[in-house]
Amino acid sequence: VNRYWQLFFGQGLVRTQEDFGNQGSLPSHPKLLDHLATYFIESGWDVKALCEYIVTSATYQQANRNDLNERDPENVLLAQGPRHRLNAEQVRDAALAASGLLVPTIGGPSAKPYQPEGLWSQASSKTYTPDKGDGLYRKSMYTFIKRTVPPPSMVTFDAPGREVCRARRERTATPLQALVLLNDPQFVEAARVLAEETLKEMGPGDKANVHMFRALTSRTPTEREFGILKDIVEEQRELFAENAEAAEQYLNVGESPRVEGVDAIDAAAYTALAQAIMNFDAFQGKP
Repeated sequence: VNRYWQLFFGQGLVRTQEDFGNQGSLPSHPKLLDHLATYFIESGWDVKALCEYIVTSATYQQANRNDLNERDPENVLLAQGPRHRLNAEQVRDAALAASGLLVPTIGGPSAKPYQPEGLWSQASSKTYTPDKGDGLYRKSMYTFIKRTVPPPSMVTFDAPGREVCRARRERTATPLQALVLLNDPQFVEAARVLAEETLKEMGPGDKANVHMFRALTSRTPTEREFGILKDIVEEQRELFAENAEAAEQYLNVGESPRVEGVDAIDAAAYTALAQAIMNFDAFQGKP
């Protein structure tokens, strides 16, 4: 229960997620933790029911209370919504879901999404061959993981190794994470599909800018962010108009087919916009 609470609120009711013993911290709301644990047991260990119970609670749905910042800087009272980067698997899944590429199938064999060529060559006699079709877009929890050579994009976003169990992940913010979002074929392809589908539905313009921002961040851009979005589109459209070949190469990343009836220059400019939005502090809205 504490781990699922941490997923929604950024920190558990017991902050030392990895230590419930006498060396760990005391729960901030012990009665609430007992209540949720009892509810979880009585539901038959129903994880979906527990998640629904948490997200439909008044605590999760309340508006932010900025007046408590000084009294409660560590947000123990949960008056502020969590501001933390998504986990490695969630970053990829969020991009795929926003683009409509995510395959929601539950269960089945492991999937092999895009990975750098020659990934296993130095550590194994086997070679890594990415899947075709749905295997490229399965949820990240189904990604095939070789313990000695984990997926590099997940490692960049602080996914731990599988040698030992980790109850809590460290979160870092590095330039390498931005490079993954800008160069990994999975994110380039997701951005391209989102851009093409948006342009096909509503055409270029302010409405498309807001739609893409909301698809990737689940909120409306601020006035300052809205201006940044317009500037990015105009700048990228000018750059690709001067180099149509680069626009075509950019749009041919990934196995999914191109959306017909969309201007290539506009599609390339809006693909770049989608990738820029992904880098808004890893979906948290700080450009």
